[in-house]
Amino acid sequence: MEKYRDRNKNIMVIGHKNPDTDSVCSAICYANLKNKISGTDCFIAKRAGHLNKETQFVLKKFGVTAPEYIKDVRPQVMNIEIRQTKGIDRNTSVLNAWKMMDSLDVVTLPITEGNKLIGLVSIDDIAKSYFQVFDNRVLSTANTGFINIIETLNGRVITGDIENEFVSGKMLIAAANPDMMENMIEEGDMVILGNRYESQLCAIEMEAKCLIVCEGAKVSNTIAKIAESHKCIIIQTDYDTYTVAKLLNQAIPVEFFMTQRERIICFKTTDYIEDIQEIMTKKRFRDFPIEDENGNYVGTISRRNLLRSGRKKVILVDHNEKSQAIDGIEDTEILEIIDHHRLGPINTITPVFFRNQPLGCTGTIIYKMYKESGVEIEPVIAGLMCSAIISDTLIFKSPTCTPDDIEAAMELSRIAGIDPEEHGRQMFGAGSNFDEKTDREIFYQDFKKYTINDITVGVGQINTMDLEDIEKVKQKELPFIETVTSDYGIDMAFFLMTDIMSECSYLICSGKNADAVMMQAFGVDKTNDTYILKNIVSRKKQFLPAIMEAMEQ
Repeated sequence: MEKYRDRNKNIMVIGHKNPDTDSVCSAICYANLKNKISGTDCFIAKRAGHLNKETQFVLKKFGVTAPEYIKDVRPQVMNIEIRQTKGIDRNTSVLNAWKMMDSLDVVTLPITEGNKLIGLVSIDDIAKSYFQVFDNRVLSTANTGFINIIETLNGRVITGDIENEFVSGKMLIAAANPDMMENMIEEGDMVILGNRYESQLCAIEMEAKCLIVCEGAKVSNTIAKIAESHKCIIIQTDYDTYTVAKLLNQAIPVEFFMTQRERIICFKTTDYIEDIQEIMTKKRFRDFPIEDENGNYVGTISRRNLLRSGRKKVILVDHNEKSQAIDGIEDTEILEIIDHHRLGPINTITPVFFRNQPLGCTGTIIYKMYKESGVEIEPVIAGLMCSAIISDTLIFKSPTCTPDDIEAAMELSRIAGIDPEEHGRQMFGAGSNFDEKTDREIFYQDFKKYTINDITVGVGQINTMDLEDIEKVKQKELPFIETVTSDYGIDMAFFLMTDIMSECSYLICSGKNADAVMMQAFGVDKTNDTYILKNIVSRKKQFLPAIMEAMEQ
């Protein structure tokens, strides 16, 4: 259970959906920087989508494990206080279960077998043993262990094997004379009696399974020997007959009263609070058991716990718009935003540390933060940040590239021991293998959604170093792009296929007024279903501003 507490302390560093190399590498490098500065390991890099081939190549080259993929950051059960009520054995007596409830101040106890939950016993179940009327065979029906009976009565064993259970017979009080008792006692019965020698002997000879001798009455050696020869257990207790009869039901194992696992509403640590709230409010149960991903019992929660549900803490890198953020971002506590894009309408609960600079890459900003903090940049981290800059600036060919980006990349390449030009070619070559990808995978591998004057626009982009790849991709994407607006819930869809070497983009589009926007923005005609945009390689600095201006006119 301790690991769930630790998770509450974790702070996720995460990039945008459909992550690119900058988004993933910046998350890893910034989490590393924050851990170095804080002297902790609570900053954890995550990713909000599947890795593209280019990013996979980079991570493999530098021997870095990909950040864990998460699709939703809404509060989960693991983020609230889970009461670590220890499970009890199914053979625990009702009395001991009640004592445990009282000492722990709980109204429900889990019953476990190993790490698995097999049932629950509640205060209401305990009350049944006191107030519900049972027949005189209830102890044997419940397979009550003799050890439970001894504990409940504070008894002492005079003779007999107490490791077994009371599995047949009834309970009775030997208040009659021996002649009447012969007609009442059957083989296997449990007899409650006092110090009368004749009654004790009669019960043994009638093959009673157990004698309970009350008020601390002594048992003679003769009776003990006879009982032993008949395999009859004798238990001595200081309680009187009335008290013994009253207490015996409390020796019944909790398994007899418990709610079976199949009838229990149980939640997982990974369940979202929002999804379980309605279920909890509709049920009368006070406590709900929690299991981990492997089905192991973890603890319990109540409705009160939901009132104290904690928001996950996150740091956003390489984006600041809600439309690009991971699902559930509005239910988190955003601590920081590190980005190099335009400002978007993302809301925060409290003031946050926000660093936004007009640079070609978020990795460049993080490089500056390493330098400002005086933290040494290790070769692997240098390789990741350099790869992010090379990717976002298209090997320094993008108009978004600044002298700061180039300076940072050169310094980082020296530390990482790589040649920026050669490494860039390898990266883009790995990312340009489109033959094995579906039209959907290609279109959404680097896709971002924007809202412009209440109109939602989606822009996807691929980069290649081979003009032949563009023609192949276009043939795949032309029919697919017609489905994007309806499937993705947007008004217009644009798809840029950028040839890095010629610094030219080829664009296809769909949606109402998409062609009119293209004509207004770039003044070019469509050729074979394609717009040829010379010297346009940057979605952020060249393409998006142009269509925004066109849409505002």
